[in-house]
Amino acid sequence: MEKDFTQFTPEEKRSKRLAAWLNPQGIQFVSHEAETDYKQRAQRFIDVINVEEPDRVPVFASSGSMPAYEYGLDYRTVSYDYKKLIEVYERFNAEHAAELECFSVPLLHFPSKILDIIDYKLYRWPGHGLPDNSRGYQFVEGEYMKADEYDALLKDPSDFWLRTYLPRISGVFEPFTMFKPLTHIVELAMMDLSPLAMPNVQASLQALIEAGKEYQNYIQMTMPFIFKSMMMGYPISMGAFCKAPFDILGDTLRGTKGIMMDMYRQPEKLLAAVDRLTDLTIETTLRNAEMMRSITIMFPLHKGADGWMNGDQFEKFYWPSLKKVINALNNEGFIVILFAEGSYNSRLESINEFTKGNVCWWFDQTDMAKAKKIIGKNCCIWGNVPSSMLVTGTPDQVKERCRQLIETCALGGGYLLCPGASADEAKLENLKAMVQAAKEYGVYRQ
Repeated sequence: MEKDFTQFTPEEKRSKRLAAWLNPQGIQFVSHEAETDYKQRAQRFIDVINVEEPDRVPVFASSGSMPAYEYGLDYRTVSYDYKKLIEVYERFNAEHAAELECFSVPLLHFPSKILDIIDYKLYRWPGHGLPDNSRGYQFVEGEYMKADEYDALLKDPSDFWLRTYLPRISGVFEPFTMFKPLTHIVELAMMDLSPLAMPNVQASLQALIEAGKEYQNYIQMTMPFIFKSMMMGYPISMGAFCKAPFDILGDTLRGTKGIMMDMYRQPEKLLAAVDRLTDLTIETTLRNAEMMRSITIMFPLHKGADGWMNGDQFEKFYWPSLKKVINALNNEGFIVILFAEGSYNSRLESINEFTKGNVCWWFDQTDMAKAKKIIGKNCCIWGNVPSSMLVTGTPDQVKERCRQLIETCALGGGYLLCPGASADEAKLENLKAMVQAAKEYGVYRQ
């Protein structure tokens, strides 16, 4: 009798998750050829994650929002009209998926209708603060948690989120400031229900219901693409999402200026909050990853890059908490993908702390030869095809850059060819050139 999953070692859990991805249950492939392609592509990724040599270098040439623009639409249109969103992605996949070796899934960062309903203030988007022809979103920097509110966050994070933070970043939650703290309520008689009688609170709750219905509608229309992708022979890992604890504080709570000042003015409060968020991040991410049946968990790393803080500050404020989260996820068999935005040249020695096959580093502008030498024996490395080249360059320039990367990084396995950052505005022919380069220069064995 096989032992319970919780009794497996971290390595056994990881192997189980990868095996389930390689042999997905309940998927009816459209053909025997599609099943063969799926397993070949999935095994290629698994080999690279394990820092082994696959048959050839895998390539990830995601199209982002490109399908909308290929057929005369724009991001604003498809982020509001799901029918048109589905139509352009269906057409794009029919015409280009085979050449890109990637099935494009119409997963929006967030449907714009929902952002409108909840009056979201952290972003601007096309038609709402940005011109209609803009691509994607723009973050609105601010101090949504004040410098003197660390104690409130530490005392009761849930109460702080509900009655302080959410009302600041989303208009629909503004009436929640009228509620009293729920921290010490042990029965209904002790709860002040009077805010529920207020029209603005009722309107807020109704808006949240409408946002939920809208999200359900969006999911029902887009989720079939996940299964269709697999049925057509294109693996999708269904990865979860996470952030470094320091970035949680620095991105949308204190803001860049605020958290940098806190490092000097109140470092102990900052470290206490990072510790508190670390435990919450581990708990929440594990729960979400299990619910989604994830294989990978991706972190976009923001404020740990070169130039944001010096080495001593990185070792004190940023890295210990991030490492704790990564280790906790690895212990449950999840593979962590760390998207190192900007450059991490000065961090490479510090981050070389993980056992083989547990962590993938997706590098934007980092020196790939240096990365391969320092962390390449234990960590899979991705990326470094410049987004600027994919947008403004020629296919020949892209192929040459890919050739150089393959020659630098592919020996011994553990390299995945992909853009260094977002490729939403890339030329289609340049994405195809990436795939051609992998096929031409990235073969390990015939």
